[in-house]
Amino acid sequence: MDLKHIAADVPDYREFLTVDDLNASSHRLLEQYPDLVSIREVGSTRNGDPIELLTIAGGEDSAFVFGGPHPNEPIGCMTIEYLSKRLCEDEQLRAELGYTWHFIKSIDADGMRLNEGWFKGPFTPSNYARHFYRPARQEQVEWTFPINYKGLRFDDPLPETRALMQVIDETKPKLLYSLHNAGFGGVYYYVSDPCPALYEAFHQIPEWFGLALDLGEPELSFAEPYAPAVYRMLTSNDMYDHLERHGVADPGAVIGFKASSAQYAERYGSFFLIVEMPYFDEPRVNDQSLTATIRRDAILSAMDIAVEHDDWIRGLHSTVESDLLLDSPVRRALEDFLIMSAGFRAADREWVMAADETKRPASQAELFSNLYTSRFYKLLNTGLLARMLRAEIESGNASAAIQSASAAAEARLAADGEALESALNYRAIPIRSLVGVQCCAGLATAAYLNSN
Repeated sequence: MDLKHIAADVPDYREFLTVDDLNASSHRLLEQYPDLVSIREVGSTRNGDPIELLTIAGGEDSAFVFGGPHPNEPIGCMTIEYLSKRLCEDEQLRAELGYTWHFIKSIDADGMRLNEGWFKGPFTPSNYARHFYRPARQEQVEWTFPINYKGLRFDDPLPETRALMQVIDETKPKLLYSLHNAGFGGVYYYVSDPCPALYEAFHQIPEWFGLALDLGEPELSFAEPYAPAVYRMLTSNDMYDHLERHGVADPGAVIGFKASSAQYAERYGSFFLIVEMPYFDEPRVNDQSLTATIRRDAILSAMDIAVEHDDWIRGLHSTVESDLLLDSPVRRALEDFLIMSAGFRAADREWVMAADETKRPASQAELFSNLYTSRFYKLLNTGLLARMLRAEIESGNASAAIQSASAAAEARLAADGEALESALNYRAIPIRSLVGVQCCAGLATAAYLNSN
């Protein structure tokens, strides 16, 4: 399999396809390859849209790939758009890999429609934040699988999650590829099991597209690295244990998440892969040169920034809470964030003060993660607040408190976005590069699994 040749063939996509675009493309593929492609409904979204499984016939082993596990993550939808066409066109590739491939292009289509405001650009952190939507934890398809672990019990999955469970049960996939993506930084991976034979490919593939590995702070402090930028897949069990170790009395209430697709597929021995791709990058995301700042101080600075920002949102929200009229997904997302924001903070602060690995000088990448990447993600929460208040006004809510809070939220969104963008030497990464890395990493993993 010539991965570099496949990488070179990825189209130069200029924008992200909408849910309707993706569905139409799947049916065109069925018309072109009726002997190879099949489409069937495996469920419905909460809003009643059909959830369609696109299957490309092949060998006995199954690979199940799904996009949009969080609806602000359309890179994977584009990866499936390219990969499904490539597999249909390339008989040699299908034969060499030996899989039957199953795809769901956008598993949370309802939520993805709420993100389509930024799909056509301009691709800036500010515009992304203005149109950003990521569901409340209890509405996240990827994190509402059944679980029974210590004090964390749940067995009422969302309709979209039930569709994923059905496909996993039916296909028992050798490879389960959940196409997540991050927002800012570099490329990093989660895998269910150690796979040393893949680490070199995982490190080289981003280079083909001019992308950097993310060698700054991990997404969560307790992430276990297998190799640089390659981590063991985090589970809700890990989150629970981390909080329990650091004195949280009821970890299940703090987590809010249930099990993930990776945990559900463990019963079939599925190898699980995530390739986290950013929309924006910056030269410092993999700079390993050391700074004069102690890593602990950098992490504490990021925590202080988060506390100030979260308290500001919480305070502004409190001035309008009694005047809010809409029970919208955006409002539920914001209010869940307000509940969640302090949940891990006490445990993480205890960890950072006790851990020996935080006593050394921070690398430039780690300093960048703490001082800038963290500000990017806080900008998204400001965007949620501004969007919630904008929707109230557009629906006819004439409350003076709503009007005032909306003006304040819009002003901070604009000011923080401008300040962040002016402090960074960032770029919007070409979509073809993002698709190429996810596609090639997935194919490399599929080939690895068939050789073991």
